[in-house]
Amino acid sequence: MKFRRVHLVLVVLIATMLMVTNTTAGTALQLLVDLTPNGHTLRPAPGEYTGPIVINKPIVFDGGGKVTINGQGEGSVLTIAADGVVVRNLRLTGSGRSHDQVDCGVLIQADDVLFENNTLDNVLFGVHISQGNGNIIRHNTISSLIDREPTLRGESVRLWYSTENLIEDNNIYMVRDMVLTNSPFNRIVGNRITYGRMGMELIFSTAVEISGNILRHNEHGIVGVYSDSLYIHHNRIEHQDKLSGSAIAVKGSSQTRIEYNEILDCAVGLTANSPTFPENILYIRGNKFAYNDVAMFFYGDKGGHIIHDNDFDGNFQQISVTGPTSALSNDWSGNYWQDYVGFDLDGDGFGDKPYKVFLFSDRIWMDRSMTKFFRGSPALEVIDFVERLVPFSEPVMIFEDPLPRVRK
Repeated sequence: MKFRRVHLVLVVLIATMLMVTNTTAGTALQLLVDLTPNGHTLRPAPGEYTGPIVINKPIVFDGGGKVTINGQGEGSVLTIAADGVVVRNLRLTGSGRSHDQVDCGVLIQADDVLFENNTLDNVLFGVHISQGNGNIIRHNTISSLIDREPTLRGESVRLWYSTENLIEDNNIYMVRDMVLTNSPFNRIVGNRITYGRMGMELIFSTAVEISGNILRHNEHGIVGVYSDSLYIHHNRIEHQDKLSGSAIAVKGSSQTRIEYNEILDCAVGLTANSPTFPENILYIRGNKFAYNDVAMFFYGDKGGHIIHDNDFDGNFQQISVTGPTSALSNDWSGNYWQDYVGFDLDGDGFGDKPYKVFLFSDRIWMDRSMTKFFRGSPALEVIDFVERLVPFSEPVMIFEDPLPRVRK
């Protein structure tokens, strides 16, 4: 008990010294951290302190919105190496610039950490969770080195062999990507991600839930690579116009559900390839694809995907395929197609004849990507019109929706 009181007296004395002398030495702040007893709260005096700082005990570190830790361009600004730490209301800036060392704003090598209401700027990587589980990253503002090209910046949030973390309600801009590697059972909810390269990339990260996020003006949206059982729902992805980019892209991932997302004004809405195994199908339901160059793009597809109750409105091309493949083997039903020509004589809300899409001149730009520049040009319009009027060969049907909706 006496030892605990001595600790508290020392903390008070050092805090008073900081307030009186206005010192900003990182050693003084590290000493405050080291002297704070387990379970207690540290509230340093307002000011800018030099990093790096390491927290290796379960304490609450509250900057009150007036404390800055500057890494001075060396390594990671803050390292959390103890379970149960709470860090809030800080500004972390000035990390190192080494990609090999993963220099970041905060490195979390612990479980059950709460990191909230912090600002990270002028850092290479933002939040790096390395083999950490059950952590909460919430209500933070994260940006990288905005003077660099997107490919040379770092990830906003980087998870490596980490599970059951919650990434929630963060404002992320001008970064490279958000990356999860071998990190299953995480949740990414309600974040705003703008002006980056890739909004989210999941690699061998199964059973991740991605919901309620807004992604705007990125080169790519959400990409899942060999990550099974993803649940991607109620996100809004818009204004991604890079020709090689997709709002959502899935490769070799089984039993992935893509539901109730809004995908607007993108080069490609959804890209899907042939699954590794036949049962690796996608469930695509209730999404809105509007004003995209291509709503859905299939390459090397073997079919089997369940595609029901989606809205396809104002897209330049509804469905695109590559090579000799088609999308006929997918299960299409109940989708709304803006360009559907048919009647609903029985008034059940569904068209009386199927919605079918054939390949005409659009095969040119599908097979030769360099001709994408000429999409919608008078030359291709004339070729398309002539092919439809007097086809030189039987056109190829790429898919059919036997039960199209006639109302949104």
